[in-house]
Amino acid sequence: MLSHLGERMAYNIKTDLFSSVLHQDIAFFDQQRTGEIINRLTSDVQDFKSSFKQVISGGLRATTQIIGCAISLIVISPQMTLVTLLCVPAVITTGSALGSLLRSTSRSAQAQIEKSTAVADEAVSNIRTVRAFAMEELELDMFEREAERALVLNERLGLGIGLFQGGANLFLNSMVLATLYMGGYLLSVNQLSPGQLMAFLMSTQTIQRSLAQISLLFGSVVRGMAAGARVFQYINLKPGMPLTGGKILPSETMRGEIEFKDVVFAYPTRPEQVILQNFNLRIPAGKTVAIVGGSGNGKSTVAALLERFYEVNKGSITLDGEDISELDPTWMRQSVLGYINQEPTLFATTIMENIRYGRPDATDTEVIEAAELANVHSFVIGFPRGYNTLVGERGTTLSGGQKQRIAIARALLKNPSVLILDEATSALDTESENIVQQALDKAREGRTALVIAHRLSTIKNAHIIVVLSKGRIVEMGTHEELKNLKAHYWSLNFQQNSGE
Repeated sequence: MLSHLGERMAYNIKTDLFSSVLHQDIAFFDQQRTGEIINRLTSDVQDFKSSFKQVISGGLRATTQIIGCAISLIVISPQMTLVTLLCVPAVITTGSALGSLLRSTSRSAQAQIEKSTAVADEAVSNIRTVRAFAMEELELDMFEREAERALVLNERLGLGIGLFQGGANLFLNSMVLATLYMGGYLLSVNQLSPGQLMAFLMSTQTIQRSLAQISLLFGSVVRGMAAGARVFQYINLKPGMPLTGGKILPSETMRGEIEFKDVVFAYPTRPEQVILQNFNLRIPAGKTVAIVGGSGNGKSTVAALLERFYEVNKGSITLDGEDISELDPTWMRQSVLGYINQEPTLFATTIMENIRYGRPDATDTEVIEAAELANVHSFVIGFPRGYNTLVGERGTTLSGGQKQRIAIARALLKNPSVLILDEATSALDTESENIVQQALDKAREGRTALVIAHRLSTIKNAHIIVVLSKGRIVEMGTHEELKNLKAHYWSLNFQQNSGE
């Protein structure tokens, strides 16, 4: 029964914790390292479960014995029982103070273990970069330093628990000696019979063994409470932006017109640095609007705000006249917006399942149709296993252009009204870029498109080109109009052409 209860509890805690993590704002993931989150989901839950089972199993048995024997002590000799109990408050006070200190040390030790896990997680996840720069020894040194700090904290925790257990045993043995002394006195004045003294001693020793067992469980209690506190910290963490709830617009009336009105925004991790200042932009339905500008001027921020990864600090963003903060975020991301960024993430499964991730209920035929639209079908049929080819972790077995086209197919599968292309071709070579650009051109037909571009050659045909500088729009027009102005856009175009 205890095993069943412990495993069920661990399952519920894990699922609640994972659900809470998945529902957190993007700002939460900007601040937390992946390894630390995974450590809470695995090690901390395991520590809490193990401690729970040990404490319940040993604690119930010991507590039952203590209660039963305590009643016997009171019945045999209330005087001796009273003297024994006088020592208990001091022990409880000392134990509570030491327990508080040890819980703090335990939390610090587990936090340090998280850091070492995060270092290992990053090194393994980015092993190709580590190998390319021959940084194996540096990563090992970093891991050793973090692991050594965890070692010191755990040794300190072990020492504290040992001192507590040693002190508890010293106190319990002192109780036996005190019982013998006082029992001998009561025996000498005929207030206690030899049989009663022996029964009292046996009950005292039973309580002593039970208390010693509880003191041994103290280490598990400390670790379990520290692990539980860290787990429930995330479970009880409320996201600022709910994933569901709000208006859902009828699909038959969806036009895809977007407007940014007096938007002011700074990232939560650096609130003092304003990225967009009084940003105004209207994207007409069915048109392609491109945003260009130097790095750090807020181009990708515009795409992130439209996806509602973050809330604006001031102003509003509307979709067909409705403020997106009042729309259902899940419906909007599933049905309205198709987001394709510079570094597409693929899952370690088949090409078919990676594309189907865009709409899990899609049939194989619908997946293949989306793949054909994104120029994926042409290279997939060359693989021995076709759409059942495994792509490896993060799609490492595919080229950059192939991964990008699969990401486009995944976005197109849900037939979005609005496409968001965040520098979707900037990391590709010229040949791959041309193929991917053809897929993007087909994908944009009949849809509203927001294109964040680095290479100006990819957005010449955009209906409107917006030039951003320090979070403000400094120019707006078509490719030819902006070239004739011979200002910011002309300068960017000149720099790229001369570089080429």
